[in-house]
Amino acid sequence: MKLFFYFLVAVLALASCKPSSPTTPTSSGKPKVALVMKSLANEFFQTMAEGAKKHQAAHAADYDLVVNGIKNETDLAEQVGLVEQMVAQGVQAIVIAPADSKALVTVLKRAQDAGALVINIDNKLDADTLKQAGLQIPFVGPDNRAGAKAVGEVLAKNLKAGDEVAIIEGVTTAFNGQQRKAGFEDAMNAAGMKIVSTQSGQWEMEKANGVATGILAANPNVKALLCANDNMALGAVAAVQAAGRAGQVQIVGFDNIAALKPLLADGRVLATADQHGDQLAVFGIEAALKILKDKSAPAYQQTPVDVVTK
Repeated sequence: MKLFFYFLVAVLALASCKPSSPTTPTSSGKPKVALVMKSLANEFFQTMAEGAKKHQAAHAADYDLVVNGIKNETDLAEQVGLVEQMVAQGVQAIVIAPADSKALVTVLKRAQDAGALVINIDNKLDADTLKQAGLQIPFVGPDNRAGAKAVGEVLAKNLKAGDEVAIIEGVTTAFNGQQRKAGFEDAMNAAGMKIVSTQSGQWEMEKANGVATGILAANPNVKALLCANDNMALGAVAAVQAAGRAGQVQIVGFDNIAALKPLLADGRVLATADQHGDQLAVFGIEAALKILKDKSAPAYQQTPVDVVTK
């Protein structure tokens, strides 16, 4: 049954990687906006896609929407290809959650040079790389460091100074992953915890499960695992249970996906951060539409992030 589930998720993700509608301009003159996300096998991005589709349905007279995603969080070449497809098909705006904060800048420069407006959501593009490329791309998204710090502070109240903890971070070249790691470190250092390991789970459940298993084996006194997204928190929960340490190791995550809610309810996960995935792409789309209309843009629009517990 478990293998069938993973197979079904993979099939759905592959199917979702294809544009949901043609991207050539319509005779109506409505702008076409492309939403380019990371892995649609991740529930967070499925939620983001659904929120964007609902917004477009409610504003069908204002714009057309094309939804794209990649197979996994690290498939940079596929995401570059999706951006190139959207440019070739003539979209007026690209709202992108980049899989890497540096590697996507080159293709986004080509997109902007071709006349497409680019809006950066979720994972912030690297400021120095943008500067070197001569690009100014507005960012619409949350303060990931502050959100992770707030989650870490909830965890700290359930530990005591000197306790050993470990961090399972996201893709190390992703700015939001770097910021979440830093936020966790801020909270743990302020509370006097001992961070015994920091390893990447690459945003993925299966990878994080293996990382958590190794951390638990190497650190028998570890009291908590701080996971930079909920997908990885799910993998960590399974590792803790398999190690026979349920109730002994606290787990926190980030994203507030639906699959985590039962684990929050029964205490297997202590806390997560809600960055309102169903609205995050919508914030970016609305910013794009405003810029297309008004020809002006703020460099940064901060979106909300809230701590969620039982």
